[in-house]
Amino acid sequence: MSTAEFSGKRVTVAGLGVSGVSAARALAALGASVTVVDGGDSEALRERAASLETAGITVRLGDAHTLPEGTGLVVTSPGWRPDSPLFAAAAEAGVDVVGDVEIAWRLRGPDAAPWLAITGTNGKTTTVQMLASILKAAGLRTAAVGNIGTPIIDVVLGDEPHDVLAVELSSYQLHWAPSLRAHSAAVLNLAPDHLDWHGSMRAYAADKGRIYEGNTIACVYNVEDPRTERLVEQADVEEGCRAIGFTLGAPGPSMLGVVEGLLVDRAFVENRQQQAQELAEVSDVHPPAPHNIANALAAAALARAFGVDARAVRDGLRAFRPDAHRIAHVADVDGVAYVDDSKATNTHAAQASLAAYESIVWIAGGLAKGATFDDLVASAAKRLRGAVLIGADRALIREALARHAPDVPVVDLDRTDTGAMAEAVREAARLAGPGDTVLMAPACASMDMFTNYNERGEAFAEAVRALTAGRGTDA
Repeated sequence: MSTAEFSGKRVTVAGLGVSGVSAARALAALGASVTVVDGGDSEALRERAASLETAGITVRLGDAHTLPEGTGLVVTSPGWRPDSPLFAAAAEAGVDVVGDVEIAWRLRGPDAAPWLAITGTNGKTTTVQMLASILKAAGLRTAAVGNIGTPIIDVVLGDEPHDVLAVELSSYQLHWAPSLRAHSAAVLNLAPDHLDWHGSMRAYAADKGRIYEGNTIACVYNVEDPRTERLVEQADVEEGCRAIGFTLGAPGPSMLGVVEGLLVDRAFVENRQQQAQELAEVSDVHPPAPHNIANALAAAALARAFGVDARAVRDGLRAFRPDAHRIAHVADVDGVAYVDDSKATNTHAAQASLAAYESIVWIAGGLAKGATFDDLVASAAKRLRGAVLIGADRALIREALARHAPDVPVVDLDRTDTGAMAEAVREAARLAGPGDTVLMAPACASMDMFTNYNERGEAFAEAVRALTAGRGTDA
């Protein structure tokens, strides 16, 4: 689809969020007649609508069900469910529904930068940022875009030139991007998530697997998660595209892995049956938690698929620091480490976080989103020295602890006010001893008590800082 094809086309954009606003402005600038619809009608939405209306864009608030008359294309924001009445109306009218990622892909010029794409239940943002850091270390013009917060339409249509893009894609975005064809792509892991949106684990996995369709050089998968390899096997790729595994163990041919504290490559070397290329030391990864090392290996695999040399992989990993609230060390108090992993909003992420420490007082709880906790607690039981539970669905975790870790002392905090996190940290400090880690890895969403996981993480860090007042610290 060329930019000229949008001139005069009636396009309905579903959703007045970041990606919706970006799509609406871009399409209007290309000459489309754009209407944005959103079911909300808040003051913030009205302000956003007013801004768009000054650019000649029609905005309809409070009605997300009715398809505007004459619509020739619907562009949806990622979170809109496939069974939304608006999309049913579009299907009845024979109107295509696509996402902003699909529009960005169709608008790429003939000399556009190739995409190195990443998805997975957990670790997407960190891995994309690692990849961008490696690509920059190689002297390439790049950007981390997509689900990471920078709308990809803005980058594709922008004036800044790029050699390659590091693209984070959610399952929602992939669902609405049927023609996407990446240079190389990775699925980091698969665990039940967003099943209310997708309808089943099979549908969720299928949408994740779309990232491999049409890959030209490499499909990167997680050796420890066979479901990701099955997605590679099912993908329709270009002739010569290779399956490249990553593992925390010693790699076989066509894999990247770890040997004696080194990240090594047995995929992009001349004789992968007998040779391995050292890429970096485990200590070059920050933090060197197992799941973060896996992220680094996936990022390195995609960079190597693009021809990046080993030195740039090392330099890029050394330069990278993760965003806040991702297994972040806050302080040491009286010999106890306090770690903020508020981003661990589901059981899969929390399991990876818990596996990184030997002796843990665990702060957990929030909105479970239909999750169960038996497997998580059973896998971590031997590491737990105590647990402090907060949030609306804490009873589910308490019951799993009673079944699988009955000897672990548990504090159940029945409060959701602003002081709840401070009390949780104080209780965790009471349970912890020298050598322990107080780990806030909630395994739940935050919206029962906080605006988002960032606010929850800040509350934890503030409570730890208050705890350090007048005590021995190494913050």
